[in-house]
Amino acid sequence: MTEMERMGAAAKAASYELAVAGAAKKNRALSEIAEALKERSADILAANAEDMEKARAGGMSKSLQDRLKLSTARIDGMVEGVLQVAALEDPVGSMIKMTTRPNGLIIGKRRVPLGVIGIIYEARPNVTVDAAVLCLKSGNAVILRGGSDAAKSNAVLTRVMREAVEKAGLPADCICSVSDTSRKSAVELMGLTEYLDVLIPRGGAGLIKSVTENSKVPVIETGVGNCHVYVDCDADLQMGAEIIYNAKCSRPSVCNAAETLLVSRAVAWDFLPMAKMLLDKDNVELRGCPITREILGDCVIPATHEDYYTEFLDYILAVKVVNDAEEAIRFINKHSSGHSEAIVTNNYFTAQKFLNEVDSAAVYVNASTRFTDGSEFGLGAEIGISTQKMHARGPMGLEELTSSKFVIYGEGQIR
Repeated sequence: MTEMERMGAAAKAASYELAVAGAAKKNRALSEIAEALKERSADILAANAEDMEKARAGGMSKSLQDRLKLSTARIDGMVEGVLQVAALEDPVGSMIKMTTRPNGLIIGKRRVPLGVIGIIYEARPNVTVDAAVLCLKSGNAVILRGGSDAAKSNAVLTRVMREAVEKAGLPADCICSVSDTSRKSAVELMGLTEYLDVLIPRGGAGLIKSVTENSKVPVIETGVGNCHVYVDCDADLQMGAEIIYNAKCSRPSVCNAAETLLVSRAVAWDFLPMAKMLLDKDNVELRGCPITREILGDCVIPATHEDYYTEFLDYILAVKVVNDAEEAIRFINKHSSGHSEAIVTNNYFTAQKFLNEVDSAAVYVNASTRFTDGSEFGLGAEIGISTQKMHARGPMGLEELTSSKFVIYGEGQIR
């Protein structure tokens, strides 16, 4: 038996105990995790400092460094997220529906954990905590396999959580972590069909493509975020400028950041200079269509066909002037990754058309795409943003980490 198989077997054994642990015991474990993260924050920050030093030496971009970096405030945010999850209603065991058949059989459908969840993710150590606590609350054991960039941070975070879980009377192997960050370990995890029930990739397009194409374990595909903001002819232009600035610049390295701005031709000459004034505060590089360049000048780089399909994760924004909402919707449905899209308009009917016809997991009217987040949606935290349509779509909270089984009560019925 390989080391990965031993880990899988341990997680599988732990999952059976966790599945019937009950809300009180799981919440106690979450409280212990929150307390331990606070108490061990100095150890966590020291490990993260080593990861950051390596990232800077390796030439990692500033936006990706932002994803990797931990601070006291971010650890406080982790702790708050853990406590939010603890406060949520436990979905496990709840009855989704119950009916009585003509033959007297009472047939119910009950929520149950998925079992053992594997998560392959990149340089965001907060994912280590978010994933572990969501899996724990939903009754699932988890095998975490982070990237090499956050190896030190992830190792300390996992150790802290395993000790806390054990202190609460649950098996430490409810939370397992793969220390080997080579491609070999990812391939092994993708083939762990005997122990893993589902695999969730969380990261860039390359990682997600690799996992979906090569995994033998069922995959829930989380989202590359090629998100759009469309400013309509009936928009409040100042609102539109503030929304695109927030959607692009508040944190460009995350999947719910806007990557493409679409503008109605009717307001483009007024709106684009307004938006550029805000975007210039963060030196956003604009890549635009010919009309955009005509309006804003040579400071705009000519956009390529590929630019409109790209998740930049940086201070880069693709811009295109369109004729109307109809063209914007067609453009989004063709180029989007199905994550999050927004329209800025004061026209009710145009807003409803956009909501009805845009085929993405989250669709906004007059708000930034940056709200596509488990915490912002009241889910506590999230395991990822699903852009597929089977089982889970959008921010994946506790319910999305459960399955169901039929339970049948009889009185001696035979067929």
